[in-house]
Amino acid sequence: MSRVYLDYNATAPLRVEAREAMLAAMDVVGNPSSVHAEGRAAKAIVEKARGQVAALVGCDPQEVIFTSGATEAVAMAAYDSDEIFAAPVEHDCVIANETLPEDSAKVFDVSKDGIVSFTGYAHPSWFCGGNELFFFQRANSETGVLQDVSMPQTARDIGIDGFNVFRDVAQALGKIADLGRIPPREEASIGSSLAVSAHKIGGPKGVGALIAGPGYTPGPFNMLIEGGGQEMGRRSGTENVIGIAGFGAAAEAAARDLEAGVWEKIEKLRNILESAIEARSNDTIFVGKGAERLPNTSCFATPGWKGETQVMQMDLAGFAISAGSACSSGKVKSSRVLRAMGYDEDVAASAIRVSLGPETTEQQVMAFAEAWLKARDKQRARAA
Repeated sequence: MSRVYLDYNATAPLRVEAREAMLAAMDVVGNPSSVHAEGRAAKAIVEKARGQVAALVGCDPQEVIFTSGATEAVAMAAYDSDEIFAAPVEHDCVIANETLPEDSAKVFDVSKDGIVSFTGYAHPSWFCGGNELFFFQRANSETGVLQDVSMPQTARDIGIDGFNVFRDVAQALGKIADLGRIPPREEASIGSSLAVSAHKIGGPKGVGALIAGPGYTPGPFNMLIEGGGQEMGRRSGTENVIGIAGFGAAAEAAARDLEAGVWEKIEKLRNILESAIEARSNDTIFVGKGAERLPNTSCFATPGWKGETQVMQMDLAGFAISAGSACSSGKVKSSRVLRAMGYDEDVAASAIRVSLGPETTEQQVMAFAEAWLKARDKQRARAA
């Protein structure tokens, strides 16, 4: 068997549709800000992709602000906030933000299954009542655990109001239908925005979008870089027409996959994989298995067997998997997310992530399980 790619959460292989759209865009010479025919042709590519991405997200096309990726979208959303609040299981680009208070984590509880809830510490009087931003990820990239879409309503129930909501939906986009967006009718006191990334759905790397809230007003939107006022004055810099074309085509293909029930089939493969491993390695912990998860993601830890060792052994056996978030590649260490969920250092350092995609087959899944179990038997023998 040739190499098997089981790291879709890190980046999905480029879809054929995206490749074709990008090749076609390469022949369009104009700048999308130019008013001549060549410029209008380039602009048409951008606007077509804007509509394709909006259709997958379920928003108005004018809410789509193209960026270099989800990380930039997070930075744009946080830029003008007085403070941001986020649970310790959020992505590194959120946790590293300088406007995150040191004691922000006290506002949230994280269960052993990775579910985030508010603590008693989240008392309305603790918040300054200014321009605050709450991050509620939809799906965790390491564990696949899905967060409750009602978290913003819960905040209002305990008296915290007048804040903005931001959801990192980079992993959820294209895999589940409900991204947890706050409907426009509830926007009286809460603004809602999302971050999405092309390469998670089979588009090119280096392009994504900030999905502005339904109630946004056109004009400067947390502009990180001043310049020519592209993206309707919300993100300066000439648009990456080729990447955006690929993003749009990937979004349209991802929408077809959702409609066709592709991810339900992938979930069955994930369950087959976990059952095969569980049957012969009863001390392996399947993280978040008691919670609702992305259909393609399995994060499991075998105490005493380093995750980085497993990744290298599986790589030699012909399988691409990961230990933790791909955004921390080259920095293999125990999982911050698992530690936040209450697991000890040994378990957090022993976790790996296997993430499947539309091209994954049952034969590949079973071949991986057999290779992993063979390596597990050898690890047991060495430890005895």
